[in-house]
Amino acid sequence: MAYTPQILAFSGSLREGSFNTRLVKHAAEGALAAGAKVTLLNLRELDLPMFDEDCEAKITLPPGGKRLKDLMRAHDGMLIACPEYNGSISGALKNAIDWASRPEPDHPSLSCFAGKVVGLLSASPGALGGLRGLAHVRAILSHVQSLVLPEQYGLMKAHEAFDTQGNLKDEKARGSAQAVGKAVASVIGRLRA
Repeated sequence: MAYTPQILAFSGSLREGSFNTRLVKHAAEGALAAGAKVTLLNLRELDLPMFDEDCEAKITLPPGGKRLKDLMRAHDGMLIACPEYNGSISGALKNAIDWASRPEPDHPSLSCFAGKVVGLLSASPGALGGLRGLAHVRAILSHVQSLVLPEQYGLMKAHEAFDTQGNLKDEKARGSAQAVGKAVASVIGRLRA
């Protein structure tokens, strides 16, 4: 029996109705079609405080941070849709990465990231589809020892791209998002074979 890749999918946006949250669901569809099991996560539900070492010294790891780390360790890879804020990574996504990178008893500091296969996407109302921010996300995740795939997708004019149910109107755009999910599932499957 073939291995079933386990993939965690989320966006780096906290906004209700986020274009990136909608987009990552399409990438998840691609991973599911490729035989993966996908867990969708909403970062907002984690209620993470801003990371600082004084906070960490008082509470060690907030419950949302513990949940995030447990989810990341339980999955082989991640699909992350990243909003671009001022040409870079969103504060919510960077904060989540910072909390997840902290050590815990019996777990080294980068155990949530090391060797994880990651596919990146972005959605933006702008003409570049948030691609400038993906370069920063790629650099951060590569630094924490994740295997970030070269396949990525940036959805431009995102404010016009979705119907009222959150589905991409354009079949080519849907296929491009799904292709990122399929690539993550495929690479995990090959690595585990």
